[in-house]
Amino acid sequence: MSERRAVRAPVLILKEGTTRQRGREAQRQNMLAARIVAEMLKSTLGPRGMDKMLVDSIGDITITNDGATIMDEIEAEHPAVKLLVNVAKTQDKEVGDGTTSVVVLTGALLKKAEELLDKDIHPSVICSGFRKAEAKAQEVLQRIAKPVDLNDRATLMNIASTAMRSKSVEYLRDYLASIAVDAVLKIVEDRDGKKYADIDNIQVIKKPGKSVAETQLINGLIIDKEVVHPGMPKRIENAKIALLNCPLEIEKTEFSAEIRIRDPSQMKAFLDEEARMLKSMVD
Repeated sequence: MSERRAVRAPVLILKEGTTRQRGREAQRQNMLAARIVAEMLKSTLGPRGMDKMLVDSIGDITITNDGATIMDEIEAEHPAVKLLVNVAKTQDKEVGDGTTSVVVLTGALLKKAEELLDKDIHPSVICSGFRKAEAKAQEVLQRIAKPVDLNDRATLMNIASTAMRSKSVEYLRDYLASIAVDAVLKIVEDRDGKKYADIDNIQVIKKPGKSVAETQLINGLIIDKEVVHPGMPKRIENAKIALLNCPLEIEKTEFSAEIRIRDPSQMKAFLDEEARMLKSMVD
């Protein structure tokens, strides 16, 4: 007696039409995709770097030679390119500069890695060699690095202006570099005998209507909110600031409630009680 077996439909893990690559071919495709992006950014590097015109899916145009901006605008689908985009974003977040350099350096390393793979050198051996090269590079950088004196304003200005050479504000780099140096010097503090500057203590507020040349450094705190009344002061010197860890308002009841007022005096008593409760919270 023959057994009947039910024919089940195949379970699709990947999308229909998905192709799979393995081994050497997969390595070549991943390295090629990453190198194409690196080659694209290479021409933006340096003082003679060229701008790129980027057109997004809705037709908006961006002209820039800033690596962070270019990588942010790339709508990557290839996994290797996505990885490279994440590398650039991490560099921009942690350091604030050098995104183009890190992408170009990655492309150069991949090019050398491909040459070594063609010589039948195992990927793990190549990775081990890269790690040793990284350790050597770190050693050399530590040896040639020069400590910066916070009183050496000329060096600080050179550092700040160099970081702006690939930005759209290059024509104002001396003015903005001076503001940046002043802002950082304001927040420098000593920790365990070392100097630290937490850039989260610097707030950048953009306001439409004026040019970048009118950028100002405010020594204090800006409350970027609308005033409740036009007669309120716009600037307060030597202000007393209260830090609250709770909302300054009367809590609503957890259940719906209704207050019925039948006499005008009751309305006044209700408002007076509300004011008294708020005052008691402040006191």
